[in-house]
This record gives sequence, structure tokens and C-alpha cells, in this order.
Amino acid sequence: MRALVLGRPAPVAAGPLREADVPDPIPGRGELVVRVAACAVCRTDLQICEGDLAPRRLPTIPGHQVVGRVEAVGPVVTGWSVGDRAAIGWLAGACGTCRACTAGRENLCPDARFTGWDRDGGFAERVAIRADFALRLPDGFADLDAAPLLCGGVIGYRSLLVSGIRPGGRLGLYGFGASALLAIQVARHWGCEVFVATRSERERARALALGAAWAGGYDERPPAPLDAAITFAPAGSVVVAALRALDRGGTVAINAIHLDRVPELAYEDLWWERSIRSVANYTRADARAFLALAAEIPVRTEIEVHPLEAGNLALARLASGEVAGAAVLVPGG
Repeated sequence: MRALVLGRPAPVAAGPLREADVPDPIPGRGELVVRVAACAVCRTDLQICEGDLAPRRLPTIPGHQVVGRVEAVGPVVTGWSVGDRAAIGWLAGACGTCRACTAGRENLCPDARFTGWDRDGGFAERVAIRADFALRLPDGFADLDAAPLLCGGVIGYRSLLVSGIRPGGRLGLYGFGASALLAIQVARHWGCEVFVATRSERERARALALGAAWAGGYDERPPAPLDAAITFAPAGSVVVAALRALDRGGTVAINAIHLDRVPELAYEDLWWERSIRSVANYTRADARAFLALAAEIPVRTEIEVHPLEAGNLALARLASGEVAGAAVLVPGG
């Protein structure tokens, strides 16, 4: 099959992915093989390809927002048949027996495995996945529209939960890329007043069009104190800006797997029981709840479609901020 393979991390300008013929995956015990119809490109893919996230295995095939059809079913799999529509997200496996897993926090499992990082992902024509970590999609989402929901949407939803925002509350979104574009739709569905901070004038206009009450720069204070904030930009300075905008008792949830640094901050910015929390991965329960809610709202995002072989171009456009919404790779498209 055709795939985009990362041999070693390199700057995106150098084209770290190479197109190659690789063996078709064979489903192991408890696994499915999915023929890929669409795989959305995530900033985490960019961070893996450029080395901001240390590689877990090389060579590897990135990509963890996959929609397709089951092509093969391995031994002992139940509930899945050839031809079923299936989705694959970032969480590829967990042990199921540790303290985190048995407490419903499989996202914190020390033995968790991740698609496109620990095992080959969806920048390919086919991908293998543990059947119990494959996801079912609600009706109403085309393949191209569903793919961007599987990381940015799900992790944005978990970030909303971690932030503690309640329906009708005042929420800040710091950065307004693909994940925030989906999170604002959920927050507005909950009746939240949303304030968006971003460097991009284009993103500010998009936020206002989606119902934000205010949009400004990172160095501007929202016109009202926030009950909660989520930061999407991988910059510690943005976390401090969000913290300073909080009301007493508020929380900043950091939606990032990689942050450049955590700068020194004045204790008075943290006082009055303000808090900072990181968001680490998601659980299958998060994914199922978000996908059901996304179908109810319904959540939509803008997409730009690229053939699989244009993966390096898609990464470059993501890195430069040119993607309006999400880039999606289509094998043979």
C-alpha cells in the first residue's frame, strides 16, 4: 500500500515525510484493518514530524484522525464486520487494569499507546487498530467532515470539561485553530459567553461570526472576567495571559501536548483559588459523548482537501497558519 513515512524528524520545510510502498497491515488478535477514506492533519502530527515530540518509534506513519471502512477483522473480534464504517483517534490502546484505567481515566494510563506515535497511523491507504479502541460515527457526518472531529473536536470537548465551564458561563479561548473552532460551537450550544484571543485578524473575524462576544489579541484583557479559559497555542506566555483574565476561582485548561515553556508568573495572578490544569489525551467515553453531541448540534468545520501524496504541503500550510479549519488527506484523491 501507499503511505507517508517519517524516517526521522526534520523541519517541515525539508519535507520530513516520504511517500513509500509498505506492506499491507494484517489484523492481529483483537484488531481491525481499516481502509482509509480520509485522515485529518493535526498539529500533533506536525510536532511529531518536526521533533517537538520525541519519536516513540521510527520509521512510523503519522496520522490519528481516520475515517474509513473495515476491510479485515482479526481473531476474537466481536461487534465489527467487514464493510462497517469506523473511526480511529489518538488513543490507540490502554492496559485496562491500572489504577487510572479502573477509575475511568484511561487517558492517564502509563501504558497507553497512541495512533501515529506508538503505532502506524492513517497517512496511508490502510491502518490497523485495536477493535475495542475503534469508534463508531453517528449518521449525518460525511467522511471528510468527520475526520477533523476525531482529535481537535474530542480533545477540545475534554478541555471544556477540564476547565469546569458551566452552561451560561464566561469562557476564554486563547488561540483559534481547528480545535477551538469546534470547541466554540459546543460552548455556544451550552449558552456560554465566549471571548477569543488570537494574533490573527482573520481568526478574530471567524470567531465573531461563530458567536463570540469579543475577539482581541493575546495582550488584550477581555471586557469581563472569565469563569474559565482554554489555551490552544503552544506558548507558555499565552497561559499567563489567560490566567490574568480569570475571575476568582477560575481555571485555565492547557490544550497542548507540547508547550514551549512555562514562564515565571506573579503569585497574585494565581491567588484567589485560580488554577492551571493540563489536558492529557482523552477517554473513549469522551469521544463517544462528543461525537453524539456533535451530531446533535451539529458541529461543522471548514476543510481543505489534499491527496495523500501532498502530506508535506498540508503540514507546511498548517505550520504557517494558512489552513482555515482543518486539512484532510485523501488516499487516491
